[in-house]
Amino acid sequence: MFYSTSRYAGAGTYEVTRPDGTVVLATRLPLPTAVPVAGWHRRTEGERLDLLAGHYLEDPTASWMLGLANGAMVLDALAVRDLVAVPRRA
Repeated sequence: MFYSTSRYAGAGTYEVTRPDGTVVLATRLPLPTAVPVAGWHRRTEGERLDLLAGHYLEDPTASWMLGLANGAMVLDALAVRDLVAVPRRA
């Protein structure tokens, strides 16, 4: 269901019963992990995180790693930061 490079790839699943009795499968949230920082990037207005991930990590879908490197579970939290930590490539 997820790409092998997704942070959800190995997260596992569990069943949830909705109020109407329907059972659905949910994905567990991965625990945040510390990632080594390679350097810093000064963002300019309108600069998108997927473009930064594509440039520095060679994978535009790895923008979630920018969140981990900056201690942000929600990527939108990085929108107000001038400096963004860039993680080392795996």
